[in-house]
Amino acid sequence: EPLHRRQPGAPHRARHRPAGIAGFAIGLAAMGNRAIAEIQFADYIFPAFDQIVNEAAKFRYRSGNEFNCGGLTIRSPYGAVGHGGHYHSQSPEAFFCHVPGLKVVIPRSPREAKGLLLASIRDPNPVIFFEPKWLYRLSVEEVPEGDYMLPLSQAEVIRKGSDITLIGWGAQLAVLEQACEDASKDGISCELIDLRTLIPWDKETVEASVSKTGKLLISHEAPITGGFGAEIAASIAERCFQRLEAPVARVCGLDTPFPLVYEPFYMPTKNKILDAIKATVNY
Repeated sequence: EPLHRRQPGAPHRARHRPAGIAGFAIGLAAMGNRAIAEIQFADYIFPAFDQIVNEAAKFRYRSGNEFNCGGLTIRSPYGAVGHGGHYHSQSPEAFFCHVPGLKVVIPRSPREAKGLLLASIRDPNPVIFFEPKWLYRLSVEEVPEGDYMLPLSQAEVIRKGSDITLIGWGAQLAVLEQACEDASKDGISCELIDLRTLIPWDKETVEASVSKTGKLLISHEAPITGGFGAEIAASIAERCFQRLEAPVARVCGLDTPFPLVYEPFYMPTKNKILDAIKATVNY
């Protein structure tokens, strides 16, 4: 129940619901069902954190593969929505990327969402499927009516380039594409990669791209400190150290609670990314 709709002094029942939803879904999956749970905002997934992290993620491991809850998919809208403020705009993907036993998947568009969701539901592991809130009303795309799946843990190069590699996921791909277009007007050729699956992520595709371009920029809405971009930067520094021609750049959210009035200052915008592209290419 949203805070602004409650009567003063009324109990905030919504904070307990995610725990029940996750626990019920884990039980269903443990009995062999394909359970699809929905936490209506990722901002409110935290009461279910214990069930997801200490139950779902460890179910198979702790039993020596005698039982599992691998048929579990948890859907949750995440990220900025344009007017959500600090309670309806968060990007908590990095919390779950830290947990062995979970997969984390984030689509960038309607077509991707259907194919990746069907693949997640049929995957034999618990999957956290974050759906960008921004795309719910703004994204328009032809989606096949039939059954189809898109492979998990396989990034997609959606724009070929030679000067710098850009990586993102979710709604941030649209912002990165705009920055690529503007950079091309200045003669900068950007290669753009949609990571799609954050855990386990496609290191090989990213490594191949950075080995070609020698430069890397990562952008996500979540705060920069401890964001998943840091994991990518560290991995690529290890794998491509001798090929890197500039420090890995990160254009991310700020290390503050998500603001309401000052959202444009917080978000990793096209202009911020374009400035970082130019600085990295000219390093």
